[in-house]
Amino acid sequence: MFISARRTARLAATTALAVALAACATTGGTTASATDGPSRATGMAPDYATWDASGSGADSSQYSSLDQINRSNVNQLQVAWTFETGPGQPPRFNPTLGGGRMYVITGANQIAALDPATGRQLWVTALEGRIGARGINYWQSADGSQQRLMVLNNGMLRAIDATNGQVISTFGTNGGVDLRDALPRDAVIPASPMMTDNPGRIYQNTIVMSLPAGAYDYASAPANIQAYDVITGQLKWTFNVVPREGEFGYDTWEAGPDHHRYGGVHNWSESTVDVENGIVFIPTGTPRYDFYGGNREGDNLFGNSLIALDANTGQRLWHYQIVHHDLWDFDLPVAPKLMTITKDGQRIPIVVQVTKHGFVFAFQRLTGEPVWPIEERPVPASDIPGEVASPTQPFPTWPQPFMRQTFTVDDINPYLPEADQAELRRNLTEVWRNEGIFTPPSLRGSVSMPGHNGGANWGEVAADPVRGRLYVVSRELPILLKLNTDNRPESLAAMPNHDDVDRVYRWPVNFLLQSNGMGAMKPPFSTITAYDMNTGEQLYQIPNGGMMQLMEQGINDTGAQTPRGGPVATAGGLLFVGTASDRMFRARDADTGRVLWEYQLDAATEGVPATYMVNGRQYVTIPVGGEGHFLGGLDMPDPGPGRYITFALPAPNPARGN
Repeated sequence: MFISARRTARLAATTALAVALAACATTGGTTASATDGPSRATGMAPDYATWDASGSGADSSQYSSLDQINRSNVNQLQVAWTFETGPGQPPRFNPTLGGGRMYVITGANQIAALDPATGRQLWVTALEGRIGARGINYWQSADGSQQRLMVLNNGMLRAIDATNGQVISTFGTNGGVDLRDALPRDAVIPASPMMTDNPGRIYQNTIVMSLPAGAYDYASAPANIQAYDVITGQLKWTFNVVPREGEFGYDTWEAGPDHHRYGGVHNWSESTVDVENGIVFIPTGTPRYDFYGGNREGDNLFGNSLIALDANTGQRLWHYQIVHHDLWDFDLPVAPKLMTITKDGQRIPIVVQVTKHGFVFAFQRLTGEPVWPIEERPVPASDIPGEVASPTQPFPTWPQPFMRQTFTVDDINPYLPEADQAELRRNLTEVWRNEGIFTPPSLRGSVSMPGHNGGANWGEVAADPVRGRLYVVSRELPILLKLNTDNRPESLAAMPNHDDVDRVYRWPVNFLLQSNGMGAMKPPFSTITAYDMNTGEQLYQIPNGGMMQLMEQGINDTGAQTPRGGPVATAGGLLFVGTASDRMFRARDADTGRVLWEYQLDAATEGVPATYMVNGRQYVTIPVGGEGHFLGGLDMPDPGPGRYITFALPAPNPARGN
């Protein structure tokens, strides 16, 4: 028997834990001793002037309290230095600062330490295999005697000496911990290394790692959350994202002999730590298989959920499932954002979860209670044999969505060839299922808007926790979900609980890119939306850049196509964000979105900038390289070399004393 846990069980668990959490918040937790080697202790507020992990720090704010560069002088920014990464993978790695060094990734998949004031290389690692492409974590003991980089390398969590790049052999076994080792023995355990670009998060002397699913298939590993000691590599705790028998949520999956083979639910992107309250927030992904769930009837906890875990023990404090029984790959790819708002005269600590499908969910951070009501609304049913789609899905009543959530003939891109437009009109009116958001996949094709590569994605949300502001970069990209059948015996055998299933359904997904390389939907192709989370009101929504081909025709402000550049907000009143289809890096007024400064690049910029202070001078660094996401058909100029470009205000003139 399986049940829906979407309301009563979830709220009961929330209420039962609220008193304990409030007490913990009152006492402020405990401060670890120097022998524990913490970098930050429970009860300490985040230091918004540092940048010691991907996305700014454990809190994932993408915010800096530095204000030397501000609205009044940002137009004077100039290149301070560049560092070329060499042949190979273009960088989208978020630079990390610690111990007086900057750490970046090279094209050859090595970590390099740079002088953050000059870009001069200090050392480079000699690791074999892939390194997580989006970022790493820096950890330093209380007395400063130990400085470590926590790095995922070829499926191994490694500790690297931040002073010289050498692997620390006393960590784990010969300097590493295989993430597969802690998986249940009866789970689907891949033979190849379990690599993810999620760098994990550090809390005190614990690093919390989120496993990948290991395969994009029915037979996938459960992507459990595993916490390790940063000194020894010893496993501290595990949270099962697919509940085991006897655990809460077990009965939200179809019972059967293969229950232990359910997989996915991976936090592949980002996570967040509330260092003041000792809570780690995990936004999870889709149960496998992403687009068909006939063999996993039920809500499928903890898929597509925001989970609050005790960072010391891994105990679930509360959760909220944002998509039930996902069929659209609507995983939660954005790090939860932390801030304290003023609502009805009360100061409320909240956590904000932004989604692929265009919503902003806000919760009281300690209890999980929604800040504004969330409604369960009816959604379309599936017509695929054996599929039982959830009859309802959660819709936040406030704030308003940050993007369009339907695609009709009125939304067709006018800059497409007429033949493409005519074919889209025919398909939208005569062929495809198109019943709005949550139209399930079908055999004839279903429009999904936003598609799973639209909305907000990794790195694309910044928070100003001081003012309670939220900045969302989003892409407007519909897709077509058209299932095909695959009846090979080996495919059936890979599906958990396949005894009652006579066929396997697979995609492909069609991103609806047209003959000229452009998307199917009319501008804006992407936007920046600013919210005041004290009220939930949108402050503004503006197009995020443009497209080089249209700009050459005098058509501006269409929004960039499928940007993967994340924003950084600063106390200087600025919002830094890059775009790929126009190859621009911009500084905007955070209050209005107005462009105050821009710099023309010769390649795409994908990833999140970093800003930091060295010797009294503030710098901003951005990764640059490659042609950009979904831009291969646009006939753009060949991109320049991969590199990190760092900007600063003009250096003071000693002769003038300024």
